[in-house]
Parts: sequence; structure tokens; C-alpha cells
Amino acid sequence: MLVTSKEMVLEAQKRGYAIPAINTQGGNYDIIRSICMAAEEARSPVILAHYVATGAYSGHDWFAQVCKWFADRVSVPVAIHLDHGDTFETCMMAIKNGFTSLMLDCSAESIADNVYHTNEVIRVAHALEIPVEAEVGELVRLDSDGEVADNKNIAKIEDVKEFLNGCTPDMLAVGIGNAHGFYKGKPLIRLDVLRQVREVTDIPLVLHGCTGMPDETVKEAIKIGVAKINFGTLVRHKYVEYYKDGIETLDHQGHSWKISQFAEEKLRRVIHEIIDLSGSANKV
Repeated sequence: MLVTSKEMVLEAQKRGYAIPAINTQGGNYDIIRSICMAAEEARSPVILAHYVATGAYSGHDWFAQVCKWFADRVSVPVAIHLDHGDTFETCMMAIKNGFTSLMLDCSAESIADNVYHTNEVIRVAHALEIPVEAEVGELVRLDSDGEVADNKNIAKIEDVKEFLNGCTPDMLAVGIGNAHGFYKGKPLIRLDVLRQVREVTDIPLVLHGCTGMPDETVKEAIKIGVAKINFGTLVRHKYVEYYKDGIETLDHQGHSWKISQFAEEKLRRVIHEIIDLSGSANKV
């Protein structure tokens, strides 16, 4: 059932759980199927997330069409989300292709520019009843060894206040030491900053970079006010692991669909674990 992310995130915030938002590697059929089938089995709402870079191969329209196809075949709410959209034009492309949720990430810009560009997208998206996620505090980027590749940016509460004085997104992601990639050791996640943000706004909060975070950290963040949790790195690595396992162990006789089916069913267990962590099971 195709919906926007707004209704599901607001309901999650009200009831004290989070919506799992899972990256699909640019429209990978097996990953999308695994997410949707696990969500159906768990009776959980779900967000299918999309990076522009990973859609360059498959096509952004391909991603949207496959997501719509699956959303029509399950009875749980499914949203199609642009993750870390970088420009107004990218967001408009997503709208034209039927995305039902947008993120504009201008967190590397000044607060004034972030406000300006986010409002540009909000004006169009809200006219079409499409929700918008914004970000303050650029996420740390990790290299292949799990080390900091760029400067870590813990959001300043003053910047959050300034940003929210200038615009009102439907969801807000805040840099609190979280990262894209595998963490080396236990990450230092500043839940105290998240609590400060919750004190100044009731907008649903988003936690990016959940792969490798301790479960207790994610659960505490949800208690504070996070209503959407993002997973990408774990899912793509597990998919490749299971696909390789299928190639090596199955009597597939060159039938790629048998390998895909094997990987998709194995990956479904990982999606169930993410759903359990988010607390969204049996919420539909």
C-alpha cells in the first residue's frame, strides 16, 4: 500500500516506535522484495530509501516503478523515499518519478543557505502533499577501515534553533556522531544533543547511520523522539554475502533467479531484526 512517509512517521512518534527506512541499492529487486515481504510478515510500515548515486545504474524511474509494484502487492504502508537529495533539481526529479517522501541534505552548507534551499523544496513538495526531511549537522563519513574520513560535525543546538526558526520540515535529521559505513569500535553517539533538540522542537527526528550502533543506543534514541531509523550498509553487505553463499552452495545450474531467491529469503531475516529494533512490528 503506497503512502507518504508523513502519516507513518507521525503515528510512530505518537506511539513510541520508529519506522525502518532501508536503502535498496538503486532499485535492486531482491532487496526491495525482501524489505516488503518482511514488512508484510511483521505487519510493519516501511520506507524504501534511494540514493541518487546508486540509482545512476538502474535508473531512478526503475527504482520508483519497482517500489510501486511491490507496494501494490502488500497490505502494509510503504513509502518511497529520496535519501540525501543534494539539490532542488534532484528533489523535483524524485517527485516526477513518483517518490512519496523527500530528503534534502544541505547540512554541509551554512544554516542560512540550508534554510533557503530547504524552503525551496518544501514549497513545491507540500503543495503536492509530499513530506520533506532536512538535516542539521553533516554526518561523519567513514573510510573502508571505519575511520573518520571527513570532519565530524556534532550539531549545535543554536544552529538547530536557527534552522527551525527559518523553516519547518516534516522530519529532522541531526548530526550526533552517527555515520555512514561500518564503525570501528563502539561509536560515540551524542544522545545528550538529541535530547537538547527534542526540548526545542516536536518535529519527528531521524537517526541516520544505524548500522553498527549498539541496539540500546538506537532504542534510547527512539525513546527521546526518533521516529525514523536508517539502515543501508548492513543490508547491502549482507545481501552480497548471501548471494555469494548461494553461488557457492546451491545447485543453481546457472539459474540466477535461484541465487536471488536464496539471497532474498536469507536477507529477510536481517530486515526482521531491523523491524524488531525499531519497534514497528504489529503496528499495522
